[in-house]
Amino acid sequence: MSTKHTSKSGTLGLPDDGTIRLETVRVRHWKLPISLAIFTVLIGLLAFPFSRRGTSTFRLSDRTSSVDLGDIGVPTASTLIVCTVMMLLLTAYATWMASRYARAGMWVTILFGLIGVFAFITWSAAGGLVPVTGLLFGALSLSVPLIFGALGGVIGERVGVVNVAIEAQFLFAAFSSALIGSITGSFFLGLLGAVVAGALVASVLAVFSIKYLVDQVIVGVVLNVLITGLTSFLHGAIMQPNTATLNSPERFPRWPIPLLSDIPIIGPVVFNQTLIVYLMYIIVPLVAWALYRTRWGLRLRAVGEHPTAADTVGIKVNPTRFWNVLLAGGIAGIGGAYFTLGSVGGFDKEMTGGLGFIALAAVIFGGWDPLKATLAAMLFGFATALQTLLSNLGSPIPSDFMSMLPYLVTILAVVGFAGQVRAPAASGKPYIKG
Repeated sequence: MSTKHTSKSGTLGLPDDGTIRLETVRVRHWKLPISLAIFTVLIGLLAFPFSRRGTSTFRLSDRTSSVDLGDIGVPTASTLIVCTVMMLLLTAYATWMASRYARAGMWVTILFGLIGVFAFITWSAAGGLVPVTGLLFGALSLSVPLIFGALGGVIGERVGVVNVAIEAQFLFAAFSSALIGSITGSFFLGLLGAVVAGALVASVLAVFSIKYLVDQVIVGVVLNVLITGLTSFLHGAIMQPNTATLNSPERFPRWPIPLLSDIPIIGPVVFNQTLIVYLMYIIVPLVAWALYRTRWGLRLRAVGEHPTAADTVGIKVNPTRFWNVLLAGGIAGIGGAYFTLGSVGGFDKEMTGGLGFIALAAVIFGGWDPLKATLAAMLFGFATALQTLLSNLGSPIPSDFMSMLPYLVTILAVVGFAGQVRAPAASGKPYIKG
């Protein structure tokens, strides 16, 4: 008896000759081509009906750059036309690939996004100046807490616990880092306090969802509301009357890395940063490597995918979940510390502004992968920095729309470009050993 595989649509059949024929169904994936077509039309509208005349100037150096690259000016109208044509070609390629039952490579999405962003900035900056280094620096700075939050979300969901409480971990860590940093006068102790605070919030999530089997999403939402109210109360009752002693922490200084910080454009952006950013450079690849290459990562993924099978081979499911949720909370706590010790220099109520939920969206957009979630978080950070830049340039886009831009980009990215993603099979499901 032989086995044959065909590419025709159908189901398993048994012909008269006794041959088993396995027939598969091939599906055309039109989501990406449709998304690209919509964005191409939008850029085309900017290129033709709403075209702007003049020159868009891009400044490639700032005051800290050791090499002055000068400014580059491009004609706004013709640049928009060229970008529209290139986006149209990429859309046609993605459509052709979908018609052949294939997927366009990731390079298509990345290149399309870069061209689209460049076109939009060029249109907005007609007759104005775009500081490229400042834009990238702002984008990275705004991405840092999101990246730590997304890593915490990835670890939590990979082990089977939905971490909706990232916002609470951000807020409590920011509050604790400001308080401890102000009392001790040490930003290192403030950072350590933020890690403990994030893990403490995560421990509450872990106890109620793992031990008492309370719905994980409900616990996360309650924690967000609780910590928001608690930190707001403590800020008004304790910090405001004693700002000099309880809410004036030392901020991490920038430590430029010799030679690397002198690289044009990216040097001042990437290699003239604070300790928290340098920790991010280490933690992101470390988590990505450990998740797929170590016993810890294998056990974590096993518990999140099939806890019953993991239990049968001797893995303690609930303790593994508990300690990894604490680890996730500690990592998210570093992101919370960045608000006070790396950016603002003090705590203010509700200062995280819902970024914990954006970090959770980055987890989904990134397909529960550390590196992809990091890129998703950087996308939101760039959108936020772009909003500020366009406001300063006097863009003709209404200010209310500009305020929506970061969140709109996040929604469109998740809906239009994330594709079909699958969460870990046991994510959000309590495990009862039976």
